Amino acid sequence: MDWKAEIAEAADRIAGHVQVTPVIETRGFGLDFPLEMKLEHLQHTGSFKARGAFNTLLSCDVPPAGVVAASGGNHGAAAAYAARALGYPAKIFVPEMAGLSKIALIRGIGADLSVVPGEYANALAQAREHETATGAMQIHAYDAPATVAGQGTCFAEWEAQGLQADTVLIAVGGGGLIAGALAWLQGARKVVAVEPETSCALNAALRAGSPVDVEVSGIAANALGARRIGDICFGLSGGVESVLVPDAAIAAAQRALWQERRMLVEPAGATALAALTCGAYQPRRGERVAVLVCGGNIAPDPFAG
Repeated sequence: MDWKAEIAEAADRIAGHVQVTPVIETRGFGLDFPLEMKLEHLQHTGSFKARGAFNTLLSCDVPPAGVVAASGGNHGAAAAYAARALGYPAKIFVPEMAGLSKIALIRGIGADLSVVPGEYANALAQAREHETATGAMQIHAYDAPATVAGQGTCFAEWEAQGLQADTVLIAVGGGGLIAGALAWLQGARKVVAVEPETSCALNAALRAGSPVDVEVSGIAANALGARRIGDICFGLSGGVESVLVPDAAIAAAQRALWQERRMLVEPAGATALAALTCGAYQPRRGERVAVLVCGGNIAPDPFAG
């Protein structure tokens, strides 16, 4: 597949439907080097996921039954938002671990929502049953070409904004976002995959030599808790450096983003930064480093009620 062409077409397709998110250069967080950050938590519905959702819906014929999606929360909100914007019905399945904040976000968008006991894999199983029973179109959270191409537009946009970094750190769940980065950057910059120690599907796959099932838990599991890395991501992952971070480091980075830059982000949104602040990734001298802040749907919602 010509990923560069697919992502360029996706960027044209979704223009006007998604936000061009800002980029800042900053110092702080206990680091002795400047850091470039792309603030994708300011995207529609609070994460990069709107890019893949809009690209999927705008690149195919949606059946009368509409769309169905399984999600830890952010993808469900994005799929619901894109479907509403384009006039399609949406059925969303999320696990209980999505949390009240993300569940309320999806309900507020107006989608038909089912909350499923257990984790993301359980929600995905029910979404597939709904797809079979109704003919609705599945919008996969991460392992579909249209999703990956949509997420890749984030990195095309970032380079157009003047990305200077030698290395980009990206939080990983199922792998759609980092797959989009790898598909667009194609080795031009180093990509570092950052995962929680207790939700690390890509790291496990790289160690095993193929995708494998993992147990998922921890503070970022409702966004990064995929049980198995996507096949597309794994196929693109040659040359990726994988690092793991503990929950305590994620929580500390989340607090630092608020205390130093007044950014309210969810744990997944702070995970890439955590790799730098806890030393899991240590740049060489003079290495220019960038972090993608991927999600802002914190729980509990500080303004709920």
